[in-house]
Amino acid sequence: MKNPQLIKKKICLLGSFSVGKTSLVRRFVYDVFDDFYLSTLGAKVSQKIMPPVEKEDGSLHQFQLMLWDIEGQEKFSDYLQNYFQGSSGAVLVLDLTRKDSWQVLSDLKQQFLQLNPGAKFVLAANKVDLISDDHLHIREIGDFARDLQIDYFLTSAKDGRNVEALFRHLSMQLSE
Repeated sequence: MKNPQLIKKKICLLGSFSVGKTSLVRRFVYDVFDDFYLSTLGAKVSQKIMPPVEKEDGSLHQFQLMLWDIEGQEKFSDYLQNYFQGSSGAVLVLDLTRKDSWQVLSDLKQQFLQLNPGAKFVLAANKVDLISDDHLHIREIGDFARDLQIDYFLTSAKDGRNVEALFRHLSMQLSE
C-alpha cells in the first residue's frame, strides 16, 4: 500500500455566539459532547488527523486539520484578521433554532475571502436534533446555502449527526 500524502490545512469555525462551534470541534476531534456552555474567548486551536482517502486518480491523501474555534462574531473586527490569516477554509456555523444567527455569515464569508482568496467553505446548520424534520428553518436552509454559494450539512454536535461528513466534505474540497 502506498504512503498517503499528508496535507495540512488551517480551518476556521465562524458564526455567532452559542451556535455550537466549540461543540462541533469537540464532537469531531474527541467524539464527545457536553451540555455545559463555556464561551470561547479569542481562539482555541485543536488538531485532527483524518484517515487516508483515495482520490479518483489513485493517490492517497491524509488531512491534518488545524481547527481554529474562533469566539462568536456578531460583526467583523480588526483582531479577527489575525485568526483568519493563512486559512484554507472555514465552516460557517448557524443555529437552526435561532434565525438571528444566520445574518452574520454572509459578511463573515466575504471578510474571510478578502484575506484568503480561494478559500473553501461549508455550512453547518447545527442543532438539528432540537427541531422537527418539517420545521420552517429546515426548508429554508437550502435556499440560504445557495445564496452563500456553499454546500451545507444539517448537523448535531450532541448526537454527532453529519459532523464527520461535514469535515470530510470540506477536506475533499481542499484537495481539489
